[in-house]
Amino acid sequence: MPVPPAPPSPRRRAVRAVLGVVAALAAVAALAGCGKTTTVHESSLVVSGDAPTPRPPQAQPAPGSDAVRIIVITHGGASSPFWAIVRNGVEAAARQMDVLVTYRAPDVYSLDRMKAMIAEAVAARPAGLVVSLPEPGLGPAIRRAVKAKIPVVTINSGADLARKLGVIAHVGQPEHRAGLVAGRRLAAAGVRHALCVNHQIGNLGLDARCAGLAEAMRDAGGRSTVLGVDDLSARAPARIAAAVARDRIDGVLAMSSTTGMEAVEALKGKPAARRVRLATFDLGPDVLRAVQRGQLLFAVDQQAYLQGYLPVALLTQRARYGLFPDEGGVIATGPHFVTKDNAAQAIELSRRSIR
Repeated sequence: MPVPPAPPSPRRRAVRAVLGVVAALAAVAALAGCGKTTTVHESSLVVSGDAPTPRPPQAQPAPGSDAVRIIVITHGGASSPFWAIVRNGVEAAARQMDVLVTYRAPDVYSLDRMKAMIAEAVAARPAGLVVSLPEPGLGPAIRRAVKAKIPVVTINSGADLARKLGVIAHVGQPEHRAGLVAGRRLAAAGVRHALCVNHQIGNLGLDARCAGLAEAMRDAGGRSTVLGVDDLSARAPARIAAAVARDRIDGVLAMSSTTGMEAVEALKGKPAARRVRLATFDLGPDVLRAVQRGQLLFAVDQQAYLQGYLPVALLTQRARYGLFPDEGGVIATGPHFVTKDNAAQAIELSRRSIR
């Protein structure tokens, strides 16, 4: 008959209890690693029209909480293809960084609405503010946010103006350089008389692109002309076609994916289609297919996804750890170029609202 083992000592019982807790924690960690138990703070999304109902400012997280709240305000409607990609980048960063983000944009661009949104954001005292900068009229509102000690990152257009406003960084495409490099590509393809199709004359970024194109044409011994169009008008293709014929244009650079496709439509079936080189800024499924078919020589990608993603990620690191790249500079997201050679990859990413 076996002798029963002696009861464990108090010290041994304590060791076993500790080991049991460790094992239980390891099991929980394993389950979390398999995606069984994950907690993610989904960011909020608020799209405001020209006459939103009044909202009280959002309060900051409670004292002692490590939650970070960031507000993003853009001038482009959240429903537009380009700004949908920006918003996708914002939302991805919010999930990955585990922060709370409010995204606001007017249904139709309005300087007054943008100013009001920035004022409301300042009153809410977020850990960071991201603002697109389409025109100088937003400068005073942004300066007030900076004066209120709110870390501000501007995005998209307005890189040159942003330097004067005291923001900690601008994330976007240096637009004059983008127009210059795009113009050089057109010049290398033989273009000497270029048409810059601008759907929003007065927009800092679009005007800078046209200026860059003009410089590239001058350097090549040519010239460029600016054509202002309403990209929502059915008459836009006819106006582009008329300008091509009138000014003996041999190259067209459109400032958006919409006007890019309107340029393709303008020359469809016309003899000029064989001699005029077409290119555009910004991407979209139609643009990428046109590049793949050879109707567009190239499309300039300013990587809208990064313009949404990077500010949220950087402001989070600054709020939590005091880490940030060299302040006051421009973090360039472009220009990158989509051509017939790499259009297929861009098409696949566009289905996921990344390109």
